[in-house]
Amino acid sequence: MTFKGLLLTQQERTTLATLADIDEAGLPDGDVDVDVEWSTLNYKDGLAITGKGAVVRSWPMVPGIDFSGTVRSSRHADWAPGDRVVLTGWGLGETRWGGLAERARVPADMLLRLPAAFSTRDAMVHGTAGVTAALCVMALQKHGVTPHQGEILVTGAAGGVGSVAIALLASLGFAVVASTGRPEEQVYLTGLGASRVVDRATLGAPGKPLQKEVWAGVVDTVGSHTLANACASTRAEGAVAACGLAQGADFPSSVMPFILRGVCLYGINSVYQSNAHRAAAWDLLARHVSSDRLASMVTEIGLEQAIATAGEVLAGRTRGRTLVKVAR
Repeated sequence: MTFKGLLLTQQERTTLATLADIDEAGLPDGDVDVDVEWSTLNYKDGLAITGKGAVVRSWPMVPGIDFSGTVRSSRHADWAPGDRVVLTGWGLGETRWGGLAERARVPADMLLRLPAAFSTRDAMVHGTAGVTAALCVMALQKHGVTPHQGEILVTGAAGGVGSVAIALLASLGFAVVASTGRPEEQVYLTGLGASRVVDRATLGAPGKPLQKEVWAGVVDTVGSHTLANACASTRAEGAVAACGLAQGADFPSSVMPFILRGVCLYGINSVYQSNAHRAAAWDLLARHVSSDRLASMVTEIGLEQAIATAGEVLAGRTRGRTLVKVAR
């Protein structure tokens, strides 16, 4: 039996992406077979599909770092046919076949039961970006950052993580400042809950190692000079949650914000987290950010459009969340 899916192969160090009929016999090892209904296109997926980043570690590969769907068959006591499930991270689309195919086979302990508040589509409106945003907010909360302490900066605000972070923080009562290089998205960002929008150029160039104290906390999806400036302008005893590198993987900073102001920098790894921590993130999203709240940030495409759209994601010509309807 075959199913449709995106298949990445490599020839002479060049990545080839095709929409293919894949034989079920080629599925990787795992306890549970899932009929995938929805996946998404994230920045990492764009890098994998275009071959512009060293994302894929095993060939051939089905990309897609997350998916939602229903259990088709199970060889594990925890799961039964018809169970609604979601999976983000755990190396999907990197070391293990991912969600951009009609069928997936995964180890049972990677799956989470879908929160009752969400449909399978709702789950991917959030997806990896939503879970990452929730983990960032949880880090700020654990640090003790509260709404009365001041504004929270969100960088890369029009992207998936940034968009969900704005909606979540605003729902929790924080005043959110959105940093973006796309001024035309101001109405979109204020609609999500941002109190004001700033040009990313104010943060993206080299800056002083210690600057005026502005932010009570930061969710940074950008890295490089933006992250360095965010740390340099965070208030004493504030916190910065870093989860992305859209501007770069470098960190041209100094220790001054950390040893003179007690600023804490939290690294957010959404790929490898305990299921308990993941479940807490999903619960936070379910309680505070409905899928209706995020309707303005969603673009829906079919599986056959994913290859062409991957380049648009990398070029920054998409916003919010790009959902892929996998099931026919």
